[in-house]
Amino acid sequence: MKLSRVGAPGSERPVAIVGEKAYALDGIIGDIDASFWESGVLDRVASAVESGALPEVTLEGVRFGAPIARPSSVFCIGMNYAAHAAESGAEPPSVPILFHKAPNTVVGPYDEVAIPPGSEKTDWEVELGVVIGRRASYLASPEDARDHIAGYVLVNDLSERSYQLDVSGGQWSKGKSCAGFCPTGPWVVTPDEFDPADAAISSWVNGQPRQASRTADMIFDVPTIVHHLSQYLVLEPGDLICTGTPEGVALSGRYPYLGAGDVVELSIDGLGRQRQTFKNA
Repeated sequence: MKLSRVGAPGSERPVAIVGEKAYALDGIIGDIDASFWESGVLDRVASAVESGALPEVTLEGVRFGAPIARPSSVFCIGMNYAAHAAESGAEPPSVPILFHKAPNTVVGPYDEVAIPPGSEKTDWEVELGVVIGRRASYLASPEDARDHIAGYVLVNDLSERSYQLDVSGGQWSKGKSCAGFCPTGPWVVTPDEFDPADAAISSWVNGQPRQASRTADMIFDVPTIVHHLSQYLVLEPGDLICTGTPEGVALSGRYPYLGAGDVVELSIDGLGRQRQTFKNA
C-alpha cells in the first residue's frame, strides 16, 4: 500500500493509494503521524479499502505534501556509498556516520525550494528514506529491526556545503537544516510492496543525469542502520531515517551547484519521483 498526504500546506489530508485508485482516510484517522503508526490502524485501513468502505478521491491536480506529518526526528547516515565517500575526499566509514536534520525541513516532493541567502553551494542528494513504525531501543539484532519499519520513502537530503563544512564547527547539521531541505515523498510504501535491498536510485539536474546507482551499493543496509542507531538513541514511530546518497553530487567538483531556476528530479524504482524548482530566498 502507498500512503500519501495531499492538499495545501498545513491542510493535507491522508490518502491510501492501491493500484490506480486513491481513497480518503480522514474518516478513520487524523493524520499519518506518530499516533497513526502506534495505533496499528494500518490494518484497519487495509480492511476498509478491501471492503469498499472508503470514499474514492482523485489525485489529479492536487498538491502532494510530505507523506508523513512532521517526525520527532530526522536521522541521516553520511557517506553510505563508497563512491560518494571517495568523491567527498573520505575513506568509506567502518561504522555508520550519524547527523541530524531539523524535522521542520520535511516538505512536499514537488514544492519549490528556496536557496539560502548568499548560498553558493546548495547541493542535491537522492536518498532512500526509512519510516519507523514501532519504538526501537537497544534492538538485539539487525533482523529485529525489520519489525520496527513502517515503510520506505524517497527523500532529497539537500545540503549547503559551505555551512556543512566551512562553518560547521565540526558537525554537519548547519548545512542540512535550511528551510525546505528535506523534500519527502510522494508516498510511503509499506514493506510488503518494496524491497530496499536492490532498487535503482537516480537524480537529474535540468534534465541531465547526475546520480545513478542501486541501493545494493550501500555500505550499511537498512536493518544494520536501524539496529545500529537503536544502540545509541530511541527511534520513535514516525521518525525518518535518510540512508545516504550515491556519487554524482556537486560536491564532487564535476557539476555546478544549484541556482535559481534549476530543476532537480529524483527517482527510486518503486518509490516514485520528485521534482523541485529552486528559487532565491
